Amino acid sequence: MNTTPQRYTVTAALPYTNGPLHIGHLAGVYVPADIYARFLRMQGKDVAFVCGSDEHGVAIPMKAKKEGVTPQQLIDKYHGIIKQSFLDFGISFDNYSRTSAEIHHKTASEIFRKLYEEGKFIEETTAQLFDAEANQFLADRFVTGTCPKCGNPEAYGDQCETCGSSLNATDLIDPRSAITGAVPSMKETRHWFLPLDQYQDWLKEWILVGHKRDWKTNVYGQVKSWIDDGLRARAVTRDLEWGIPVPVEGAEGKVLYVWFDAPIGYISSTKEWAAREGKNWEDYWKAKDTKLVHFIGKDNIVFHCLIFPIILKAEGSYILPDNVPANEFLNLEGNKLSTSKNWAVWLHEYLVEFPGQQDVLRYALTANAPETKDNDFTWKDFQARNNNELVAIFGNFINRVVVLTDKYYSGEVPQPGQYSDVDEQTIVTLRAYPSVIASSIEKYRFREAQGELMNLARLGNKYLADEEPWKMIKTDEERVKTVMYVALQIAAALATLSEPFLPFTSAKLKKILNMEQENAPGDEGTLWTEISTKKSLLNAGHHIGKAELLFSKIEDEQIQHQLEKLEATKAANAAENKKVEPQKETATFEDFTKMDLRVGTIVEATKMPKADKLLVLKINTGLDTRTIVSGIAESFKPEDIIGKKVTVLLNLAPRKLRGVESEGMILMTEDAKGKLVFLNPDVEGVENGAVIS
Repeated sequence: MNTTPQRYTVTAALPYTNGPLHIGHLAGVYVPADIYARFLRMQGKDVAFVCGSDEHGVAIPMKAKKEGVTPQQLIDKYHGIIKQSFLDFGISFDNYSRTSAEIHHKTASEIFRKLYEEGKFIEETTAQLFDAEANQFLADRFVTGTCPKCGNPEAYGDQCETCGSSLNATDLIDPRSAITGAVPSMKETRHWFLPLDQYQDWLKEWILVGHKRDWKTNVYGQVKSWIDDGLRARAVTRDLEWGIPVPVEGAEGKVLYVWFDAPIGYISSTKEWAAREGKNWEDYWKAKDTKLVHFIGKDNIVFHCLIFPIILKAEGSYILPDNVPANEFLNLEGNKLSTSKNWAVWLHEYLVEFPGQQDVLRYALTANAPETKDNDFTWKDFQARNNNELVAIFGNFINRVVVLTDKYYSGEVPQPGQYSDVDEQTIVTLRAYPSVIASSIEKYRFREAQGELMNLARLGNKYLADEEPWKMIKTDEERVKTVMYVALQIAAALATLSEPFLPFTSAKLKKILNMEQENAPGDEGTLWTEISTKKSLLNAGHHIGKAELLFSKIEDEQIQHQLEKLEATKAANAAENKKVEPQKETATFEDFTKMDLRVGTIVEATKMPKADKLLVLKINTGLDTRTIVSGIAESFKPEDIIGKKVTVLLNLAPRKLRGVESEGMILMTEDAKGKLVFLNPDVEGVENGAVIS
């Protein structure tokens, strides 16, 4: 952006209302977005920080069916939980809306209709996957199958959650219906497509040239890969009952595809806010001197960096995002966060189990933010961040300063004397922190910025430890006044500079120090800049309040409780996976007699080259020695199974696996612990080739 921004539109990815919020959502999107928005307001900037619940798409009716409620009941439930969790956690949205709102339906429909009337869409009749048993077309998440890019057997029709690739349902290998489990057929249907390929040259210029240096490397790299692979037309409508009806004639039974309507939720949320606040929403979406920034996770990069900008470009009157600082994923205790498997730390539960400790989680998530690579959240690290940093460094410094000021001066800021060289250097260092922290935030390096905040607390601790006012008070009372005055200036700076990162702590510290509130946007100067320019942040004679602990130590018992919850989840998942499989369709006696099951002995076993799961076995079947390729390499070492008697299905049609022809199958099962075991006929007197009947 060439012009100096006069206002900022900051968006955070719309959370999907098929479940509550967890720490992955917070670390990836909402904490960094909130830090940025709070920082901008503290600079006196005009900011619209908007979000809302994403309430359409295939997953909503699927989850509603699972919970035995209507889609509307489902979204009302989770919208309420999510909105309240954000409020309780201190995410400072100017507006939190929802895509089921009338204003959103109207806004999305208007944009679609304009593009439709201007011929920006391609209308095509294509063959799509259809579930005859359910009598409906299968859009994105109604289809599962094997990812063509990484081989994940549980990929969805819109995305593989293992490798992050964006997919079409027809891309999947061996697709099946998520509704009935049936193998779908192809059936023709008519839809409208956005021709992404027509904007490819423009995207190359706008992103690959224009944002090569200022966009994060993980974002730029993913976008470049998409563009280099060549963009294709993408459907903007779906055959569904749940969603925004396609607003043109002849589109009955069709809705706007969720990836088209959801990002428009930022615009409709801004409209809602502007109407309430008496502002002009177009200033925040159409004025050239407005800076638009999207905060998202890496799974949304393609939608916010390619598809939504193309929609805005095609519409013609909107500004484009200046930056899209997407984060990578956060894992939990070494495993990928999973809503379906309940492997998560849920925000609404955290707020109950750690009351008044919102800032501890904010701090831990920012300190370990997945800004450039996937990171791991562990409860032990969470405890250590609180006890060893927030309590021992930040909290310890503030407590010392306030207690000593109360003890020596009855809570009154003392009049300083002449500064020593140490005092002068400490004040110079203090005054540099606002610009250092601001520089990191403006580059979307929030982990780095928070680290500098803690360095300021460390500066205060070191200053007090070196000057030892508790000893000096006996010999040089005038010198102690200066030391305490300087320490109080550091405390006041921390109260202001901590606000974007630790808003509850900042408010508490300002109350303790009896500080005035920040200037309103538009006033001359802010407390942030005054740290660098003002001679005194707390004047001599100013009265502060009594000491209160900013942070409390987190005990081992609290952490053990959380670890036990996760272990219980792990056990429940294992039990769920071990549920007895339902009976398969009835087989006739003749079907059974076709199978030639024999006893055999493994006489040779080697690993298949470049395949982690496959062993190449030579098995003496009594009739011959034949090759069978088996996927048991992760459970057994080759040398441990030579001489093992096994049950072999002999007359299975041969099949080539990695160039090796497999001539049968060995029968396996799992024990109660999920360990793979042989169906073992290792009984005395049973010879190779013995028929199992």
